[in-house]
Amino acid sequence: MADYLRLRRQLGATLAGAEHLLGQYTTHLSAEGITTITTANAVTWADNPPEGTKNPAARASRRLTAVRGFATYMHALDPTHEVPAQGIFTSPVRRSAPHIYTSAETSALIEAAGLLALEDRARTYPTLFGLLAATGLRVGEALGMDRDDADLNAGILVVSSGKSRHPRLVPLHESTTAALVRYASWRNEYEQRSRADSSPFFINRDGERLRYHSALKAFYQATTAAGIHTHRLHPRMHDLRHAFAVNTLLGWYREGVDVAAMMPALSTYLGHTDPANTYWYLSAVPELLAYAAARLTTADTRRQDTP
Repeated sequence: MADYLRLRRQLGATLAGAEHLLGQYTTHLSAEGITTITTANAVTWADNPPEGTKNPAARASRRLTAVRGFATYMHALDPTHEVPAQGIFTSPVRRSAPHIYTSAETSALIEAAGLLALEDRARTYPTLFGLLAATGLRVGEALGMDRDDADLNAGILVVSSGKSRHPRLVPLHESTTAALVRYASWRNEYEQRSRADSSPFFINRDGERLRYHSALKAFYQATTAAGIHTHRLHPRMHDLRHAFAVNTLLGWYREGVDVAAMMPALSTYLGHTDPANTYWYLSAVPELLAYAAARLTTADTRRQDTP
């Protein structure tokens, strides 16, 4: 198992979850005295969720997927090992439609956040929400930023707290950089007054790292004050990331850019390890789907007209 994980990681995979699951699976095989992977023992192990599992089919599917990769490797070394077929456990992926914030809604959100009670909140949350809207960062990535992660002279963030183990560089628009510079200047003055000294970029009133539940509470207060309504009970901060991705793609289509060629750049910028997560946006918003369909139709017509 260690050799398999080492090989896959040399090829760029992370496999943090798979390592945990394969550790459980191989421990199970050893305890049972089993030395060969078979479809039967893999399926039996995968389809054994703990009591209270909310989605046993999804859990079994994840467990068997981890085993399939390892089994494929073992089968190449020794054909007596069996590789379980795909689709034994099916768990349809349901992704709810995002709310795509308009420019007016984003401006209203930032303005309302600037009117929140207490100085630290009125300074911190407009900058945080603006950064999410301008870069498409995950909320956890923004909250996990340290001061050293922001090169405000070059206008680049180093994001190292995302889903991928590998850090990525996020170039900033000059207006975004200017907003972060203003916040950093205020933060430094605030910490001098409060005699705090901390490494996080975004801080709370005690000079400590801003926590997610505090940011979420402020977001609810700001969206309510701004009069923002969505199809959900409460608007989501994560939809600012969706809005960034969708508006980027819409801009490319309207400008006639080769979207297919630019998709890898957007995937990298967003920190997607699987490009399919970026292509999902093409079907998530009707206007994007229409643009994609029109582009496909045009391409087909050109191929038919070519002698």
